[in-house]
Amino acid sequence: MEAWVEENGKLCRTFRFADFSEAFAFMTRVAMIAEKQNHHPEWTNVWNTVTIRLSTHDAGDVVTDKDRKLAAAIDRLL
Repeated sequence: MEAWVEENGKLCRTFRFADFSEAFAFMTRVAMIAEKQNHHPEWTNVWNTVTIRLSTHDAGDVVTDKDRKLAAAIDRLL
């Protein structure tokens, strides 16, 4: 399993699933958590792969505790 890494001022991780449906379901679950935390990820999805990049825009696009909190919540989905 890949871990979160900090690169270019963002907390990043790539997730791989069996197929597009599983990837999209994961994104839906992440979206619900992000909305509750009012902290929304930058992400991409190509077929079974979801890449998430987290930074706090109002802090100057750097990694903050808000990003680490969202990352931890995302990890608990797995």
